[in-house]
Amino acid sequence: MRPLRWKQVLALWVVMIALRQDFWFWSDATLVFGFMPVGLVYQAGYSILAAVVMWGLVHWQWPAELERLEGAAPSDPCPPSDRELPL
Repeated sequence: MRPLRWKQVLALWVVMIALRQDFWFWSDATLVFGFMPVGLVYQAGYSILAAVVMWGLVHWQWPAELERLEGAAPSDPCPPSDRELPL
């Protein structure tokens, strides 16, 4: 799958912001499964959607140059002696 262009990512961002504003459930007292307000169910679904979208953006948009640079860097840039706090 080819990476998204910046305009597509921007459009996806705008859609996600618009979906976040769930004003249509503010006054709805409907309960899902008999105990959970519909607005809470919507927010849970939105959170899952946001996690999937972010995973997809990282998976497909992550620059390959960073991975090549990571291979050239030392595995531990901070030796153990530098991490110890002075007493």
